Amino acid sequence: MEKALWYLFVGSRGGPNRVRIVRELTRRPRNANELAEELGLDYNTVTHHLDMLREHGVVESGDHEYGKLYFPTDRFEEHADTFEEIAAEVE
Repeated sequence: MEKALWYLFVGSRGGPNRVRIVRELTRRPRNANELAEELGLDYNTVTHHLDMLREHGVVESGDHEYGKLYFPTDRFEEHADTFEEIAAEVE
């Protein structure tokens, strides 16, 4: 998981926005539209980042397709200290 976190947040151009998305999701679950509004990002940009975060096991979504909520995974939460270390470099 640590390698995935470094890749997602430091090793690619979208890292700063992914950090912002994860920060919002650790505050409370949100759907892509809520994230886009809250962060001032395009909806398609947010869904792209959510797909990347989901593929790497950082976030998971609820069962409903329309307005599905995203949550940090338990596995991600086990590595929250690493995320904070990485986020400090990105922010």
